[in-house]
Amino acid sequence: MKKIVFVGAGSVVFAKNLLSDLFSYSELRNFFVIRLMDIDKERLQVTKKMAEMMANEKGSNSKIETYLDLESALKDADYVINTVQIGGKESTYIDFDIPEKYGLKQTIADTHGIGGMMRFLRTAPFLEELVKTMEKLCPNALLLNFTNPMSMCMWYVNSISKIKNVGLCHSIPGTIEQISEYTKVPLEEINYKVAGINHMAWVLKIERNGENLYPLLFRASEDKSIWEKDAVRFEIMKHFSYFPTESSEHNAEYVPYFIKDQQLINELKIPIREYISRVELNEKVYQTYKAYYLEGQENMKNAGRKMEEDYYSKGKQKEVKKEDKNKPHEYAVQIIYALETGKTSMIYGIVPNHGMIANLPFESEVEIPCVVDKNGIQPLYVGDLPSQLAALNMSQIKVQELAVKAAVKKDKKYIHYAALLDPLASSILSMGKIHDMVEELIKAHSQYLTFLKK
Repeated sequence: MKKIVFVGAGSVVFAKNLLSDLFSYSELRNFFVIRLMDIDKERLQVTKKMAEMMANEKGSNSKIETYLDLESALKDADYVINTVQIGGKESTYIDFDIPEKYGLKQTIADTHGIGGMMRFLRTAPFLEELVKTMEKLCPNALLLNFTNPMSMCMWYVNSISKIKNVGLCHSIPGTIEQISEYTKVPLEEINYKVAGINHMAWVLKIERNGENLYPLLFRASEDKSIWEKDAVRFEIMKHFSYFPTESSEHNAEYVPYFIKDQQLINELKIPIREYISRVELNEKVYQTYKAYYLEGQENMKNAGRKMEEDYYSKGKQKEVKKEDKNKPHEYAVQIIYALETGKTSMIYGIVPNHGMIANLPFESEVEIPCVVDKNGIQPLYVGDLPSQLAALNMSQIKVQELAVKAAVKKDKKYIHYAALLDPLASSILSMGKIHDMVEELIKAHSQYLTFLKK
């Protein structure tokens, strides 16, 4: 049997979605030894119990193993799925609280911007350990990464290792689902093409039977009830002519136009510190899983799902796709299925550009369509992005490049350069304040950043 390793398996909800995907394919149900790895013993046991119950419900005979150390888990692995978050909620609070002290507000702080940079720096040493261990114990395995900040993480991995890898995100299919909702065009009738960078990719084509759906989307955005659901993205579309991926709360902090203005924050209902609310929600949801799977409290079986539904019903955009037991939640298992069966699949992956988007840097990480079959993951050529979209992408790519250089060279001066060029921070803070803020953040996260030169 082939071996699939879930690194960071204590991310219970994410593990549940991935395992649900795995068991949804009859060809894969008895195909793998499933190895769950996490340093949190309690969370690991919750995920194990959940996985065993799911396997039993689906009639799977897959062997499920748990590991607290990376080396044992990775030995002879075929697929490695990474969902690790380094620093947990304590570091997340730091990423919000210190910038706020200097006058910089954030919404999500996990992909771009100051919060994204600090999350990447905390994650870089673990990524190095992961790929170097893979080189030693499973050099032919495929790394499927879900850990953010995606572009920086994958750029760093490809800078230090030849391990096969792809970054994966659900923001593109999620965006198309939302466009389907806004335009009232059935999802199965929509054809689309998207390209750019992760969390800032662009819907370049959206059609039904050859009909351009952009005019319909523009008209839909004139409906106040629809506009209010996605105000930031509709504003970006209005001025740049294309609709971006990821939610409005994400996009608000990627560009310099919104968060610097309190009136706009109020008008567009931008949820400052939104990710903090999600961290607190996730902890409550985890406690319901623990109560059900470890303690046998039957009344907790669906309590976590109910909490999530209640939270996201209050006008918030959910970053995971709607639950559908017969439909894969994520690309990871779709990729594995295509590789193992040879049945061709189309996915969107975060991969080294290497000329696929002609007017973005060769070594940058881009999110583009890829064909997957027995031959592997094959990125498809996109060509030039519209110039205004490439320019917006470049505002983040240059920051990513410098942040990655900070990790590769282990030199903190490059993270200072990156912070100075961040579109949001530089629109609000002076150079001196940005410098002092970064120094304070590095000190606060010092236990994870010992690799940085003074």
